[in-house]
Amino acid sequence: MSQPTSLERRLGDWLRARLPHALTELVMFIVKMGWASLFGGLLLIAMMVTHAFWQEDWAFARYDALLLYALSLQVLFLIFRMETIGEAKVILLFHLTGTIMEIFKLHMGSWDYPGAGLIKIGGVPLFSGFMYASVGSFMARAIRLFDMRFAPYPPYWASLVFACAIYLNFFTHHFGPDIRIALFAASLLLYARTRVWYRIGQWHWMPMPVASVLSAFFLWVAENVGTTTRIWLYKGQISGEMVSLSKMGSWYLLLYVSFVTVTLVQREALCPRSFTPDRARP
Repeated sequence: MSQPTSLERRLGDWLRARLPHALTELVMFIVKMGWASLFGGLLLIAMMVTHAFWQEDWAFARYDALLLYALSLQVLFLIFRMETIGEAKVILLFHLTGTIMEIFKLHMGSWDYPGAGLIKIGGVPLFSGFMYASVGSFMARAIRLFDMRFAPYPPYWASLVFACAIYLNFFTHHFGPDIRIALFAASLLLYARTRVWYRIGQWHWMPMPVASVLSAFFLWVAENVGTTTRIWLYKGQISGEMVSLSKMGSWYLLLYVSFVTVTLVQREALCPRSFTPDRARP
């Protein structure tokens, strides 16, 4: 398992030296989660700031400015070793698969990007791929920061087939039956026994489907930031209107695609058998 970077290690050491022991686990969990989601958090801040101040008659389009901002973040993360080369590869994969789905969904009228921008592919701002990439960045960084293990993990080939079925259903349901109910059931069949082990000072665990539901909720919250700031709007959605809670189901499934994508370069976290660390706390 990859070790924390020097900056992350210094941050953890600084907090542990100053916090009462009873608060260490909780505070370190919150800090690590925030640190893992730093890329996505900075993107959300940029969305809110540009929504508040950007003028449509400015020479430089908002989407193009956000793209340069996201690219700059990526470079800085690598320069300061806040992200590894392996994690950057994951982000590239997310950018490619996310942009492909965005182009298709835009063509099918599922949502729209109401702003202007020069750097677009098929009507989709290239910046949008970084929104998917931020999910991959969070997962890859969280696995490293929390020294995560996923056990017992189902056969890897089964997880690949499952992820491909989810990804394809986002396309095929426009032309045929929507099998997402079967995919929800399959997620439980495959992962109900899988525990997400994570280490702060001590080991803790959470059932993987529960972790996915909680993650889907926070992504739904982030999605509301995206629509409120008019980065995109769903079909029929009025600006400022809350995103339907049903979208949590889509994020729940997409998270499994995201996780399998991450494990293409971080397979060492997967344990086919039960994982029983010393001092584990069930």
